Amino acid sequence: METTREGIVCNNLDQMDVVFERTKVLHDTPTSYCPGCGHSVAHRLIMEVIDELGILENTIGVAPVGCSVFAYHFMNVDMQQAAHGRATAVATGIKRVLPDKIVFTYQGDGDLAAIGTAETIHTINRGEKIVIIFINNGIYGMTGGQMAPTTLEGDVTSTTPQGRNTLIQGHAIKITEMAAIMDGAYYVTRQAVNSAIAVRKCKKAIKQAFQNQIDGKNGTNFVEIVSNCPSGWKMTPIEANRKIDEEVIKYYPLGDLKTPPKGA
Repeated sequence: METTREGIVCNNLDQMDVVFERTKVLHDTPTSYCPGCGHSVAHRLIMEVIDELGILENTIGVAPVGCSVFAYHFMNVDMQQAAHGRATAVATGIKRVLPDKIVFTYQGDGDLAAIGTAETIHTINRGEKIVIIFINNGIYGMTGGQMAPTTLEGDVTSTTPQGRNTLIQGHAIKITEMAAIMDGAYYVTRQAVNSAIAVRKCKKAIKQAFQNQIDGKNGTNFVEIVSNCPSGWKMTPIEANRKIDEEVIKYYPLGDLKTPPKGA
């Protein structure tokens, strides 16, 4: 058997065929993410969807500051950088100037749900025809492991060494529930990438969001992806994935929060 970058093959093709290939719209470059980080899985799913839908040459992505900024190293698609929190505002401008383009943002929780809260809410309220990909790992991963708006009660971070106290720091924000009640939202879903079955469901949701934009549906498509941050959480990747199942999705339940009525 011979192992290649493009997949697993056998010298005797009568016995074994290629069963998996790295999509060619991902750059062939070593990862810079921490071991077990869910960002790498999310990158792969988005790029596989863009490849399978045949929209590579017509797609523009926007990523701001934070771990999401590394997307430029991996996603082999036209990308535009935005200031911290401003990705949906930049994406709005791109989509309005170039309405035939497929536009998406790729943002973390500290970016989208903290400094970018206003941009996020008003983008959805206006029903901008873009896809928003929201990676929720409950912490500021790149800048030192500080508490994020989505950090769960009791979770220890560099700025909450005794654990998040809701009497002092408030409650974890359910930004996706906020998006779902807005008239401008067309499709709102929360998925995860901590298990094989979750990854399959997540890819299906991402593809639906992009297809909605391709079909010209009126409104914003919002996909939250519950992920992990083993380094920030001070856990092994296995422990971090277990935490998602045992704690995180109890507060952030998975599934579609808003789907359009039939025929809409």
